[in-house]
Amino acid sequence: MTRLHEDTFWDAKPNDEQLASMQVCREACEQYARTLAEIVPDGADKTYLLRKLRELAMWADVAITRNADGSPRGDDEPAAA
Repeated sequence: MTRLHEDTFWDAKPNDEQLASMQVCREACEQYARTLAEIVPDGADKTYLLRKLRELAMWADVAITRNADGSPRGDDEPAAA
């Protein structure tokens, strides 16, 4: 059973390396969103698709700044594989 850290639901302040990783992920998601916006027909499915992509971008931020138990990943801790 996964145990949650006491800081699981509080913002983790990203360090400079994490901010750089977050920027790369956001740019990739933005480019993908622009591609999808161009080629996917308008409608409910497209709306859902773009909302899920936005959610994925936010979860990437969480994954970059947190350990599996929800504790903030420190400067000395590598990203989990």
